Formats: sequence, C-alpha cells, structure tokens
Amino acid sequence: MKQLKFLFITILILGFYQSNAQCSICTKTAQQLGEGPASALNNAIVYLMMMPLLIMGFVGWRWWKKEKEFLAEEQKS
Repeated sequence: MKQLKFLFITILILGFYQSNAQCSICTKTAQQLGEGPASALNNAIVYLMMMPLLIMGFVGWRWWKKEKEFLAEEQKS
C-alpha cells in the first residue's frame, strides 16, 4: 500500500509538471484568451485526463496482484 501511495503521488507530480495536453484547436483558443486562462485550461485537461488513467492503472494492478496470488496457489497444489 505504501508503494501505491508513492506511485500515485509521483504520477500526480509528473502529470502536472510542464504537461501540454491541448489539441491544436484548444491551443489556438487558449492563446487568444491570454496566459492565465490558457494555463488554467491546460491544467483542467491534464486533471481530467489523470482520473481515467489512475483508475485503469489501479484495475490493472489489482488484476496483476490477484493473478500472482492465483499462480502461487496453483503451484502449491
């Protein structure tokens, strides 16, 4: 569980560090709005992108852990 918390925090930090998550249309629109709103728009896009990735990562991790337990139990038999 300690490793999972560390991974979660690392992903959040790296995800928000200089990430450009805008498509070309959103970039042009954000440039017209100015620096502050453009930065806020980019942060919102990254924030919305992170939740599905974290959920998929958690499901994959749980699947991997259960599969590992299943294989260990199968080898004991």
